[in-house]
Amino acid sequence: MISVVEDSFCVTYPTEITVNKKYRGFFLNQRYEVLDLNGNLLLQVDGSSLDVRKKRVMRDATGSLILTMRQKIKVVTLRHRWVVYRGGMSEEKDVIFGVERSHPLDMKPRLEVFMATNINEHISSFQLVGSHIDKSCKVYKGDTMIAEVIDVYPRSNFSKWTESFRVKLNAGVDFAFIVALLVILTVNDYI
Repeated sequence: MISVVEDSFCVTYPTEITVNKKYRGFFLNQRYEVLDLNGNLLLQVDGSSLDVRKKRVMRDATGSLILTMRQKIKVVTLRHRWVVYRGGMSEEKDVIFGVERSHPLDMKPRLEVFMATNINEHISSFQLVGSHIDKSCKVYKGDTMIAEVIDVYPRSNFSKWTESFRVKLNAGVDFAFIVALLVILTVNDYI
């Protein structure tokens, strides 16, 4: 089992989820809705495009706060780093994991994921390789692929600016963790 956010978000069998990204209020606010195969709401992620830190919050279907994602920019290397905290917290003790992009000039983007215990040693536990738009986005733990974007639905007309993609998950994988990685990927325009 690969539980990063919480055991209750681990699927017991291989499955698919759909992630809908919607823009609201003249593209200033973004909302991600995560649905199961039957169209039931599993998660929501909200944030503003004008937020300098590009903060995002994830809630479950009942509206309870699960985690907070905050961006930090390393000025020296120009690499974007995200830190993900449990609930609405933002203290060091509440860090779950950190995410950093590979070198900005890499042709194929790669996000390195560092668990809280290894965040300062820079020991990567997971990698997200590719782009969901190219339909080649995959999440790895070591050499094992644990999730992948399998289908992308393009943005629709201007009045309903949306984007959707389906994600295939292996059994035992924490879907809240995978969704957090995909949100970080799309917020930073690594696509």
